[in-house]
Amino acid sequence: METIEINHDIPVIYVTATSFPDGVMAAHQKLHSLVSFNENRQYFGLSRPENGGGIIYKAAAEELQPGEAKALGLGSISIKAGKYRCVTITDFMKDIPAIGKAFDQLTDLPGIDMEGYCVELYPNQTDVKCMIRMQD
Repeated sequence: METIEINHDIPVIYVTATSFPDGVMAAHQKLHSLVSFNENRQYFGLSRPENGGGIIYKAAAEELQPGEAKALGLGSISIKAGKYRCVTITDFMKDIPAIGKAFDQLTDLPGIDMEGYCVELYPNQTDVKCMIRMQD
């Protein structure tokens, strides 16, 4: 486990999954069909319990131009700056349940930001960094 510092808020545009975990792949597919690929764009998965119910999942991409989300008819939020604890999973498609196990481990840590998201950062096509923000 490592600590990663995000130095500034990251604005993202997103597609909300219709269900969790079953709708996650479809949400990413829809996002990628709407948002043009750019090697400078970071891609994410964001999840947390909302509205006193189950987990809400958002497939997200960094917003590179102001107003991009509105032009595409998508929602937008920001990933907050701060310190994040992180577990990296290599070749995650061979072990999808490892993502859930990583977040089980991360959410058990003391001092996590209870208002934050479980953040999946996809640095490339095969790996995922599972991250959770710590309190300031």
